[in-house]
Amino acid sequence: MWLKSFIVASLLQLSVGSVAQAAGPFGSVKIGNWVGGAFSNDETGAFSHCAATAPYANGVILVVGQNTGGSWILSFASPSYHFKQGENAAIDVIFDGQEQARLFATANQTNMLSSVMPANVVRAFQKASLMVATSGRTVLNFDLTSAGPVIAALANCVTKVKADGLNKAGDFTKVAAKPQAPDKQASPPASKSAKAKSGTGFVVSASGHVVTNNHVINGCVGDIRGNLTGEAGMVLRVVSSDANNDLALLQAPSTTTFKEFARIRDRSIRSGDSVVAIGFPFHGLLTSDFTVTTGIVSSLSGMRNDSRFLQISAPVQPGNSGGPLFDTTGQIVGVVTGKLDGLRVAAATGNIPENINFAIKTGALRDFLDNSVVPYQTAEPKGEIKTTDIAGNARPYTMLISCNGTEQAEAKR
Repeated sequence: MWLKSFIVASLLQLSVGSVAQAAGPFGSVKIGNWVGGAFSNDETGAFSHCAATAPYANGVILVVGQNTGGSWILSFASPSYHFKQGENAAIDVIFDGQEQARLFATANQTNMLSSVMPANVVRAFQKASLMVATSGRTVLNFDLTSAGPVIAALANCVTKVKADGLNKAGDFTKVAAKPQAPDKQASPPASKSAKAKSGTGFVVSASGHVVTNNHVINGCVGDIRGNLTGEAGMVLRVVSSDANNDLALLQAPSTTTFKEFARIRDRSIRSGDSVVAIGFPFHGLLTSDFTVTTGIVSSLSGMRNDSRFLQISAPVQPGNSGGPLFDTTGQIVGVVTGKLDGLRVAAATGNIPENINFAIKTGALRDFLDNSVVPYQTAEPKGEIKTTDIAGNARPYTMLISCNGTEQAEAKR
């Protein structure tokens, strides 16, 4: 216990703004598992920053702080880390499975990576209950239940110490002020009428044409973004949409090219054939990577014998919409579009349906792409491959699609 306390104290003193020598804490911040206060520079004796830390069961200690210039710093520290001084790393963070950002961190110490948090990330950090951080193959979850009061207390700490001095430092959790945005030029937070929404899409051409469901992008306010796992997001442009068949075509930036993209099966699939669904259900709440589920084609028609759809048993959830459905050779056989409303069916029949999900057939997909003049490719099914290989092959072209949508659009989903 004393060793952990020593590490936490050391991190608090050295984390924010790369202060070489810092004394403190002065006053206190104690909220949940977070502890901290105000710190000064030993060389000058001047107030330098306020910071707080929280240890997690995954072995990582989060450090968040604000310096006298108003900049916010987020650090990831652990006694097990062994970075080279000055080493850089990209860290993707996702808040409550919705808002996401890429942070560029630097190892100012061998046991810690630190990054400046832009204004929008500070706001997301403050209001979120869960943060998922991904760097390379490492994925870590952080409970942010107390993060809102901590951000407010640290902002209050900086304001009070700048006004009254370190000798009057006290309990900064009392009368905590809202934090000032570190970047006055940053865009304002989304209006209360907008709600984050997400789905899945997949690339069907080297030029970056992306297929998804129309209901995934319907009602989007502002930019629509596409994220390949572990890579920075890109803004996607809407090319065309077909509400009747629930299809939409997006376009990646002209500077982006794709060496890998999906091929559409050039042969009909049969009832009983095995299928693989890939997508981003409940993204960030369960995992920051896509999920893979398997099943069979249960029927060659959808609700009320709608021949545009396949009925499949592969489990899908909200967020899978617009994702690719593969056969066992890795070719596209459909676009996942949704699942049967179990509660509504249960209310009508008294029975809860299981594994009744739907995908748009490739016939409707190819007609849509032909009308949009997309240079997609088809392939005949040849030898079966493992599900792990299908997932691995799909990684370079399966995207998380996200945007802010109106509450009215969300209600229609």
